[in-house]
Amino acid sequence: MAPSPSTTAPRTKKAAPAEGAARRDAAATREALLAAAVAEFSRNGFAGARVDEIARTAGANKQLVYHYFESKQGLYLVALESVYAAIREKEQALSLGALEPVEAMTQLIGFSFDYLAEHPEFIALLTDENRNQGQHILGSERLQKMHSPFIEMLEATLDRGVQQGVFRNDFDAINLYISIAGISYFFFSNNHTLSAIFGKPLGSRGALVQRRRHVIAFALNALRP
Repeated sequence: MAPSPSTTAPRTKKAAPAEGAARRDAAATREALLAAAVAEFSRNGFAGARVDEIARTAGANKQLVYHYFESKQGLYLVALESVYAAIREKEQALSLGALEPVEAMTQLIGFSFDYLAEHPEFIALLTDENRNQGQHILGSERLQKMHSPFIEMLEATLDRGVQQGVFRNDFDAINLYISIAGISYFFFSNNHTLSAIFGKPLGSRGALVQRRRHVIAFALNALRP
């Protein structure tokens, strides 16, 4: 005889879907806070940024900032790490080792210029961190380690160019990277003042195309034997 409904064992509740949804919600909230933090810190710097504003923009409770990041300083450090990680990831995706040395260097220089053109928040955060004497970056092992693979890739490209006789042999990878980044960074970080001084709209599409071409030619000419 089949058991009556009253004697049937109760069904256990399946908690996994609810727990999975909660984890997804937590991850989404954390990402929203991080995106809001990058925007707020890039506008107002570390000193001027407000945790209340970050939470409001993210649509989250202010206490969640401290739950996920412990402090304003912790959030700022994660914001810095995230913008550096984004550019390092895209640099790695260039796969310079699969290209001939001159083409690889051309791709890298063009990418560096384009990335700064498209990410003013990166320039703003770096400017603020330099104003703070790099104190947050100094405290991040992750930031210091993430540069090594890229420098190794750049060094390998430079070495291949030297072996093929298309690059001079007295450049090191770190100085080369600083020079490539610097000639583009200065153009964007000082674009408004340069435009005013020279009476030219240096932020216009035409000016960007002209400057990009110049930066690539300038760097490649410096590398030639």
